[in-house]
Amino acid sequence: MKFAVVSDIHANLEALEAVLEDIQSQGISDIYCLGDIVGYGPNPRECVDYAMKFTACVLGNHDQGALFDPEGFSSGAERAIFWTREQLENPSPDPEATRRRWNFLCELPRQYQRGDFQLVHGSPRNPLNEYIFPEDIYNPRKLGRVFSLVARTCFQGHTHVPGVFAEDGRFLYPSEIGNRYQMTSGKAMINVGSVGQPRDGNSQASYVAVTDQVVEFRRVRYPVERTIEKIYAVAELDNFLGDRLREGR
Repeated sequence: MKFAVVSDIHANLEALEAVLEDIQSQGISDIYCLGDIVGYGPNPRECVDYAMKFTACVLGNHDQGALFDPEGFSSGAERAIFWTREQLENPSPDPEATRRRWNFLCELPRQYQRGDFQLVHGSPRNPLNEYIFPEDIYNPRKLGRVFSLVARTCFQGHTHVPGVFAEDGRFLYPSEIGNRYQMTSGKAMINVGSVGQPRDGNSQASYVAVTDQVVEFRRVRYPVERTIEKIYAVAELDNFLGDRLREGR
């Protein structure tokens, strides 16, 4: 058993291509995506084209925002998602590619099951929108309710902060466990971090590689300044969306 799990690409083509190169270097062919392919970043069409080749992908809240009206978004995120929608709707230069992208996004499920593994964007309780933050370990009632819906292991994204929620109420940062987590018979929720917009103080793209019962948290450098320049060049994308990439915030 060997596969990779990515999440929160957010239309960052440079980060995605660097991650895919790293995945390929490990001989991994099965790739699962936890949603938010688009939003914030400057290359939504190209990133959707890559995602269509993945083994499976679930819907993220920004993907849904591009399909329908965004709800609960900040003003900058809302402007970005409306610009993203325009890019995805534009039939030039390939109307057939435009149709394929929309069909793909429209058909994304809210959750996916692979054996004992659940894949969601937010949480098992609310696959699309619920945030499970590291500080939620201090809210055992919330975590208890969420864990009651976990069969064994749940992979999730949404917060852009990688780590492991253990059933005993701890949150394990990758740095605390040597970037490796040995899956046991106990339940766990594993946040894979973000490919395109990390928010844990590390600007490098984040994802996990799973081999047998070991989850490896991997970080990949990419030409972040190139992505930032692209964001600056689009009036509808706030410069802040580029600036935050430098610090992983």
